[in-house]
Amino acid sequence: MDAPYTDADLRAEAARLHAQSSAEPDEGLVGELMERGYVPSVETSEDGSARTWAELLEPDGEETPEYADAQSAVTELIKGAADVSAWAVQLGADGLQPGARHIDIGWNNGPLMARLHFAFAPDMPQEERDQYVTDIADAIAGTVPVR
Repeated sequence: MDAPYTDADLRAEAARLHAQSSAEPDEGLVGELMERGYVPSVETSEDGSARTWAELLEPDGEETPEYADAQSAVTELIKGAADVSAWAVQLGADGLQPGARHIDIGWNNGPLMARLHFAFAPDMPQEERDQYVTDIADAIAGTVPVR
């Protein structure tokens, strides 16, 4: 028996729910989740300096104004984040992985006008991913400023 919905319907619903889950973040929940997250700028396992947000900003286990400020800043960043839910769902459904690099495009050293993000097949080697982005940046640079 065929389903009464399409694959596109499933993807649209996943995108809707994905967007809804981050549209109004609960600041208390953000704080709880941050406690266990590592701060990237100090996360080095080689020298043992890795610290969670709680270890970094609440060393005595007591909430500090610095932690509350960081929690509020993260909540505001989530609220202001672009809704890329449909894009994220499509990438996952197609088996692609977001790449770390992107290309910024601006006009005459003015404000950022566009940003190109890339997604790749999981088995594409990093060297090929990097070359792909470089080649596209070079091609675009002939027509508009690339940062």
